[in-house]
Amino acid sequence: MLSDLLERQLLDALPVSICVLDLDGRVTSVHQPAARFGREVAVTVTHGDGARDRHLWELSSDLFPKEQVEHAMRQLRTGRTPIAHWEGRRGDGAEGQTMLVQVTPLHDDSHAVTGFVALTVDVTASQRVHAAGVSAGTALSQILELDRAFNETAHQLRQLLRPDAIVIALVDPTDESSVPRVVYDSSAVGDRRGIERRLLGEWRKALHHGQLQSHRTHSTWTLTAPLPGPNGPLGVITVAADDGASPEQFADARPLLTDIAAHLAAAIERSSAVARAERRQRDQVTGEIASGVAQELRNPIFGISSAAQLLRFRAREDPVMETNVGRILREVERLNRMVTTLVELGRPVSLKRSPGDPDAVWDDVLKGERGRLESRVVAVQRTRATPHVAVPIDAEQLAQAFRSILSNAVEAAPEASDIVLSSTVLPRGGWRCQLTNGGPPIPSDLLPRVFDAFVSTKPGSTGIGLAHTRRVLEGHGGAISIESNVETGTRVTVVLPGK
Repeated sequence: MLSDLLERQLLDALPVSICVLDLDGRVTSVHQPAARFGREVAVTVTHGDGARDRHLWELSSDLFPKEQVEHAMRQLRTGRTPIAHWEGRRGDGAEGQTMLVQVTPLHDDSHAVTGFVALTVDVTASQRVHAAGVSAGTALSQILELDRAFNETAHQLRQLLRPDAIVIALVDPTDESSVPRVVYDSSAVGDRRGIERRLLGEWRKALHHGQLQSHRTHSTWTLTAPLPGPNGPLGVITVAADDGASPEQFADARPLLTDIAAHLAAAIERSSAVARAERRQRDQVTGEIASGVAQELRNPIFGISSAAQLLRFRAREDPVMETNVGRILREVERLNRMVTTLVELGRPVSLKRSPGDPDAVWDDVLKGERGRLESRVVAVQRTRATPHVAVPIDAEQLAQAFRSILSNAVEAAPEASDIVLSSTVLPRGGWRCQLTNGGPPIPSDLLPRVFDAFVSTKPGSTGIGLAHTRRVLEGHGGAISIESNVETGTRVTVVLPGK
């Protein structure tokens, strides 16, 4: 048996207040940190005897409403429920407390109910975290733009956690092994690459385990939460503070950051879905206009071509005339190709997919484009995916997409240079290739629009090739992205999903 002193010490260590009641709800015994019931009750309870023979609701009507207590005792006496519980509020404003009340029955040897035990636990912290999470979720649910979502997330975190630094980093959705890149940084330093190097270890742990990671040093602590996506984490969010933060603040921040990370991930998904829908609608409208223009151009082009053919027949003995007619026919042919491309842009992408190896498609494209490569003295350094993959593809349309990518890379690459083509198998069974050339970078203002129709860096180009390429790859359930800078040149990444 425990000694009275040891029993008292164990009870004092519990984060609860305990009241023992008789069958009428009168208090027969109390053990609690006295301040739990408020100052005026604390004196009575501290002395013990003053609380005896008083009904529970007389101690605190806020925590123990009479009707609530009586209803709970009736239910427990009949055995309809083993426990009754509710939440009560003591105090007002920011200093108020939320208490969880639990009432259970006491039984004798014959299992008859002889009384009740009422426990109270302070759940203020968890309630505040829950309310803060709801508030952040409500604010983020109304936002569709990524920059606004990042700023609102940082605003919520500053209000709730008051961290010294907030960092949001996203992974490349087309590259499962990509390093998170900072998209939001609350510091004034602006050294995003330095931040990525310092936090990369914590980020990789959070992404790998899919759960919050904490790190504490002699001077700072950091919390990193993954941003959960339907097909894997979208990125991470990290908050940091100096070591002056209390352990309670550190503990409260964990569930709150996890909640806010989930709300931010949902906002990112919504933004992406809206962007995809807007792009599809824009592509559809563009395609309809392009198709209409193409139909209007066909007849005049045919007329010009017929007239030029007739002129060539009659001007065979006039070299100057024949040269000019030849130029007209070459331009007509170029216009015909453009019209054909416009018509294709107006048609929905229809794929006939079957299991195939995308690297084999690249083999055929490189073989067919050998003349273009040799004319510019450009060599392709090739690394194949191992083992070979078999993913659902439309080989003909995929070849057209690869041809467009290669054509742009060859034209952008300096003469007598190398193009690097590397393909790999992804952990989830998909396939990825990256084509890199060392030419001048794409202007930063143009880079976000390179896949839009009629946008091109090449004089005289229609800018339709890459637009159609993106449609073909997205029709495969894949994706395409472009990075371009002075240091590494331009790199195109293509990802195709597995089976």
